[in-house]
Amino acid sequence: MSKVTEIFGSMVFNDAVMKERLPKETYKALHKTIENGKSLDPNIANIVANAMKDWAIEKGATHYTHWFEPMTGITAEKHDSFISAEKNGSIIMEFSGKELVRGEPDASSFPSGGLRATFEARGYTAWDPTSYAFVKDGVLCIPTAFCSYGGEALDKKTPLLRSMEAISKQAVRILRLFGNDTVKTVKTTVGPEQEYFLIDREVYEQREDLIYTGRTLFGAKSPKGQELDDHYFGVIKDRVKNFMTELNDELWRLGILAKTEHNEVAPAQHELAPIFTTTNMAVDNNYLTMEIMQKVAKRHGMVCLLHEKPFAGINGSGKHNNWSISTDAGVNLLDPGETPYDNAQFLVFLTAVIKAVDDYQDLLRISVASAGNDHRLGANEAPPAVVSIFLGDELDAVVKAVVAGKTYTGGKAEKMEIGVHVLPKFPRDNTDRNRTSPFAFTGNKFEFRMLGSTASVADPNIVLNTAVAESLRQFADQLESAPDFGKALNALIRKTLKAHQRIIFNGNGYDDAWIAEAEKRGLLNLKSTPDALPYYLKEKNVELFTSHGVFTRAEMESRYEIMIENYCKVIGIEANTMLQMAKRDILPAVSAYSAELVDTALSKKALSDKIDTTYEEECAAKISKLTARLYAKTAALEKAMAGKDKVTPGIKVAVYYKDKVFAAMNQLRMTADELETLTGSDYWPLPSYGKILFSVK
Repeated sequence: MSKVTEIFGSMVFNDAVMKERLPKETYKALHKTIENGKSLDPNIANIVANAMKDWAIEKGATHYTHWFEPMTGITAEKHDSFISAEKNGSIIMEFSGKELVRGEPDASSFPSGGLRATFEARGYTAWDPTSYAFVKDGVLCIPTAFCSYGGEALDKKTPLLRSMEAISKQAVRILRLFGNDTVKTVKTTVGPEQEYFLIDREVYEQREDLIYTGRTLFGAKSPKGQELDDHYFGVIKDRVKNFMTELNDELWRLGILAKTEHNEVAPAQHELAPIFTTTNMAVDNNYLTMEIMQKVAKRHGMVCLLHEKPFAGINGSGKHNNWSISTDAGVNLLDPGETPYDNAQFLVFLTAVIKAVDDYQDLLRISVASAGNDHRLGANEAPPAVVSIFLGDELDAVVKAVVAGKTYTGGKAEKMEIGVHVLPKFPRDNTDRNRTSPFAFTGNKFEFRMLGSTASVADPNIVLNTAVAESLRQFADQLESAPDFGKALNALIRKTLKAHQRIIFNGNGYDDAWIAEAEKRGLLNLKSTPDALPYYLKEKNVELFTSHGVFTRAEMESRYEIMIENYCKVIGIEANTMLQMAKRDILPAVSAYSAELVDTALSKKALSDKIDTTYEEECAAKISKLTARLYAKTAALEKAMAGKDKVTPGIKVAVYYKDKVFAAMNQLRMTADELETLTGSDYWPLPSYGKILFSVK
């Protein structure tokens, strides 16, 4: 592998490349657009486009694409070549500022939740200059936003950028009150850790459930799973290490700060963690990471599984969203600092986050809701579906002292007069980690642990940014008109923390006692996606997004419809796959095995009239009963699927899928998995869990 310093960012049209290739004035004008959100002059756009095109061609690109993030949960791209015909029959390579700034893909076939009819095809992509263009597979990829002909957002990037502007605007207001007149913008940063499974491609191709749904719909427990904890942080197998080496090489070329790699808890499970970067770039990078993981795995004869729960009975895969907020000067606003000024500023932003998470716990839960993630949340591998905040013992003690107005004796501080006396200095990791907490303070950032492995990082960060922006807006409105800033600040923080203490929990989130306690506190326990989705359009949530310009009401309604539709389609695909596998594969296989057992039993009895009961006879009897049950459960699932058409469209359909279809799927699976333990391995039509999980040698 080449030296990291030589290859890092080599396929990215980053700031260093722009500074080298653009005229000085053009570079300055582009930076104003990036830093201050200024509009880009068309003449400047033409110069940037030409330089970008020349650079991309040198990197082997023949085409360009507006690379965007529709509501499908994956990225989209339409390739156009740089070729332009000349009158003499020759060609030239062209790329204009207009082509850079705006594209026009077909918008009718992407999910729109009713915003677009099938015949209304026009949609637009608009260049996001704050996220660098890059070359991938011979194509210049230009990160863009995606909107309809009427201007409605049809993607995840547009509302994310809006939410980043919202929190920046309100955070700057707060910093001005502290006398900071130099800060221009505040940016949130994210470092999303990514978990995934690697299995051999040969066994994958023998499992229709993995191919169609990304998870195993049938499968008896393997004799060995994760019980010994021997895979976690264990020696990485050569084949996996080779995959990781090539993966890092590709990610580094694209400027993705892949930092940490290791084995996870479950067999065949691994994790990759990047270094923090600006939120919209982190989202783009995570999409790329998932795409490249799958491509590189294929080249190594493996398949990368990103489903939240590929295998029952062992840990699924999550994605930890490490979130922080910093000024344009690089000051982390979630770092307590050492002076009274820093302490007070830290407490304001900490309080804003605590308030935001409590006020909008429903939205945070919805931001990670999916049919796949419903398998994880609440199991002993992921946080519960109840949203809470972990602060650690020391910071929790500080908060309690503030609320009580008492002396804090745990550090150097003598009194909790905010902004007057010094808080204890917090080291980066001042407390133990709590892996059961959905939202944990980890030194100078918060770790939101509820995301599933396939989730777009955009969704939770849209909620986080906007919710914290609302807290800061309310704070700024009160403090800007206060005659005595110090007293008003002290009273505001104390009052707010007292009102939102219920969201703070430092204990074991897996304990049933916590779920009961959370209910007493009035916290929501939205166990499934259909349970959570109705909260999305609550008036307080519509007001949050519309007041900060992140979503219009129509955009929220469309996303609500898309989330319902996606949940129903996922469960529907899984149910149809189960029916096909049960009828075409499992039932014929167990029937054939049962027939052989019966034939063998009859042969043995024919040879000796002294044999009363044989192993084959008893086993055949058990299998016969289970086969009859399997057949009945298959019919029950078919009936459940047929009944969905009688339900009123909307959330009621999602509830029906959960209560009827998914319940019938579980019953069918239980019977099939029991049959697997009795059926000869030569007859069972599917690779076992053991063969899959330990397929990569």
